[in-house]
Amino acid sequence: MQFYESLLSLTLLVVVYRPLTLYCRRVAPLMEDDWARRPHRATECIFGKQIRELGSTWFADLGPPFGVMYCIKCECIPIQKKRRIIARVQCRNIKNECPKLTCDEPVLLPGRCCKSCPNDFNADVVQDLPAQLSLEEEERSLKQFGTLLTGRTSQILKRYDSMKKSGASVPSLFDDSAYNYVVAGRFTFHRKNLYYSFAFTIATPRPRTLQFLDSSGSILEEQTIDPVGGVYQNATGKLCGVWRRMPRDYRKLLREERLFVTLTWESSSSLNGRLSRYRALSTEQFSSLLEPSLGVDRAAMSGSGGTAIVSASSLASTPSIHISLIFNGLFLSNDIADVPIVIQLEHTEKNYVVLREETIVQKPSNEINAGEVRGTISAADLRLLSRGKLTISVMSRKDPEALRLTGYVGPRVSCDMYQALLTSDAGSLTASGLGWAFLDRFGAMRYGIELLGMEDEVPVALSLMDEGGKKRIEVEDLTPSLVGELANGTLERPGPRLLEPLLNGELAVVASSLQDIGTTLRGRLVQRPVADARDTASPVLLRRVDHNIGKEPNQPGPIGLVWAAVDPDCTLHYELEITGLSSNDQESRSLRLYLETMPVLAQGAPVSRRLLEEFTGSILEGSVAGLSPVELYRIESGIGFLEVTNNQSSRLLKAPFKTRAPLSCLPHYADNDVASVVAYNLQPPQSDLEVTACFHETRFYEEGTQWASSSDPCSMCHCYRGIAHCDPIPCPVLQCNVGKQVKSPRSCCPICLVIKENHDNSTKNITTTKGCTLAGQFHLAGSAWHPYLPPNGFDTCALCTCDIAKLEVKCPRVQCPPLDCDEKTAFRPEKKACCRQCPVLNATYANGTDTQLPRDQAAISTRPTSEEILASGGCKYPLGGPYENGKEWHPRIHSHGEMKCVKCRCKNGEIRCDRKRCPRSVCNSIAHQIKRGDRSADMDDCCTVQCRRARRHHRNNHHSPKHAVALRELS
Repeated sequence: MQFYESLLSLTLLVVVYRPLTLYCRRVAPLMEDDWARRPHRATECIFGKQIRELGSTWFADLGPPFGVMYCIKCECIPIQKKRRIIARVQCRNIKNECPKLTCDEPVLLPGRCCKSCPNDFNADVVQDLPAQLSLEEEERSLKQFGTLLTGRTSQILKRYDSMKKSGASVPSLFDDSAYNYVVAGRFTFHRKNLYYSFAFTIATPRPRTLQFLDSSGSILEEQTIDPVGGVYQNATGKLCGVWRRMPRDYRKLLREERLFVTLTWESSSSLNGRLSRYRALSTEQFSSLLEPSLGVDRAAMSGSGGTAIVSASSLASTPSIHISLIFNGLFLSNDIADVPIVIQLEHTEKNYVVLREETIVQKPSNEINAGEVRGTISAADLRLLSRGKLTISVMSRKDPEALRLTGYVGPRVSCDMYQALLTSDAGSLTASGLGWAFLDRFGAMRYGIELLGMEDEVPVALSLMDEGGKKRIEVEDLTPSLVGELANGTLERPGPRLLEPLLNGELAVVASSLQDIGTTLRGRLVQRPVADARDTASPVLLRRVDHNIGKEPNQPGPIGLVWAAVDPDCTLHYELEITGLSSNDQESRSLRLYLETMPVLAQGAPVSRRLLEEFTGSILEGSVAGLSPVELYRIESGIGFLEVTNNQSSRLLKAPFKTRAPLSCLPHYADNDVASVVAYNLQPPQSDLEVTACFHETRFYEEGTQWASSSDPCSMCHCYRGIAHCDPIPCPVLQCNVGKQVKSPRSCCPICLVIKENHDNSTKNITTTKGCTLAGQFHLAGSAWHPYLPPNGFDTCALCTCDIAKLEVKCPRVQCPPLDCDEKTAFRPEKKACCRQCPVLNATYANGTDTQLPRDQAAISTRPTSEEILASGGCKYPLGGPYENGKEWHPRIHSHGEMKCVKCRCKNGEIRCDRKRCPRSVCNSIAHQIKRGDRSADMDDCCTVQCRRARRHHRNNHHSPKHAVALRELS
């Protein structure tokens, strides 16, 4: 017991004074706690491989052999370091805090530190602090926040006031370059993350950093802004981001409107603003940034600005509009109470007023003022509103020309992406798709759609449907933009008929076959906040993994889409959504997301496969740091895969994905050269002298090599001029009966069963695992096959056998019978026939009928016999029979076929073969033609190969005396 208490004290010291040595983040294996590479460290604690929220308490779990120590209470507390708030773990022993008991025999119940009296269930037990609100309640209460950042916001003025009180020299507000910037922000809390969106006026540059502060000015969260931005941010001109895993205490500050945001620019100037609750944000459809108009009083309006929250409806007989304003700077020094202002909606190009209303500001503030108006407009003006043709002006009724703010009405400030997963209404087993859309800075709708499994159902109609009412109404036909499986385009001027269902989540993408009975894909565009992963060109469709290769799937499977992006800190962000999970997958309650990258150059190298995250449900947002430069290069090259499995390790979804990575994250070299391979495939080599490689089934193969297909072992492949060609293995005709034919699992073709007789006249089947190897392929003893001779494929005119006793390979060619006709008249009955035949002649019988007889039956053959040919000076030859004296021919080799560059001649019983020699002048002419890319059809192939070898020999041996000998041979 004494030893245990001393060990407990030692453990407690380690927990209290060295807590970070025990902490590691409970994340995927790819995550690393290299905070130096991560400029945005979340304000949270890490203990025992678990992330702990700021303000939470728990019992220390030290793992085996100690387990959970219920007498050690830990909590995540905020610590101020300079102006920043960081999180630290603090643990203490609570055994001394146990209450005194009055009973004689107290007991220690499981899961408690203090003993209690029997039947006493009121003993104090330390538990994690419960959340004040559930996550769903918090999301409902934290969705309607906005801010206005101008030179007149309170934090800037407080900073100058503090400088004045301290006696420091105060610069003029006009010297601050950010003083006249105008920025509007929107904030949405979703799944413990605070998403933010900012819109700027034209004169406002992109900021450098973003900070969230409390009322005392302490920095709760700080993020460095990417100066370039992603695809979405560049198209919309907005600033989008997220504060992930916002602590519970800070969510309380947000709920109580005691949270501030600061944007800082390169000149170290900044703007501040309070996050305030605005009910109109829940129905916001359009937004406007208001800045001082031309001709106003610059001294009175300096640092002023505003934002308008606009919503409109066309459901009633007369369209209506609602404008909610947040502004400052429209009041004179003597405006104290009940100041009238005018709000005007007008068409500046045609110079007419659409709406003009007056409202009263009861207590004008130098910081933030609010006002709102409602009215009716015409349907034509509503269309102009949706197309960005109207402006909003807010002015003082006393002096409207000197005190006036103006801005165009455009898309709303919040960063929104609309996405849909397309599934079949009739439960199609193969068809699926995805769609996405967003509104750019000019109000145009950009969209992208991908369809899968509808290639055979042509033609296909693609449209956008309004499904908000009782009937589905087509609002836009997208069929002209559909090319193959993809549709990408921009709708320049979408009207209220399209925008209203889009913003309300009632707009659906529908793809249907125009056949009588066809497939229809449908999915509604659902709003999703944009940050990190969604700031890319397009999502990737996760397709179902069919476990029965070559068979149709027996039931509809899930589909999904994933966004992926790599930020400047080399962190991979991903956002995943799945639909159509089966009941078994839902009951498993646990899914896994894997990252797989392929090394495509090193043949046989293992594929890299890593677990990114385990999750439940159908939506996942996450990130992973610590990816190696080579892995990021593979992802950028398009040889990375994302795969979703269930807890039984069954693959559900998989798809290749590709996303760009910053140059600073990529290696100086890589394990493959994908760019050169792509360039080669677009422009094949012009001559045989250029040697390249083929890519087949995740690997590269050198020119001229052959291999067995990994997906189909009964197919042989070879690389020819950068393209992989595969041929099924033809099985030769066996000489034994079908009953004596057996097929080994290691062989694609059957072989004859070998039977051995014993001394007692009994028979015994011989089965062996021995065999022969030819061109890297194993063949069982006794088997027969046709040799594979790239680039022509299988040579069916030769038959190789593996001798069952000697295990030797012999490949004799088919022996063709001698021709009884002139060779010029002989022909091949089929293109790949091994032997030529004589033509058929007509014969007339006595009855007057004509029939066709072979040439050898029509007349007596006059061809001399083999003995006569040899007696007259002919030559013996193993293939094709004896040749007559003076006969010339090209020899044939079973592994290479006819050698056209070699000519043999029979002279007086002796055979002499010579290779064709090419003079130097011919080689120079061929080299010039190849260099110019002018390869004529009549170029001598024999000289082309011979000259190439001579040039290679010249390069390798140009300092050797043998070089002169080679040149003389060419001459």
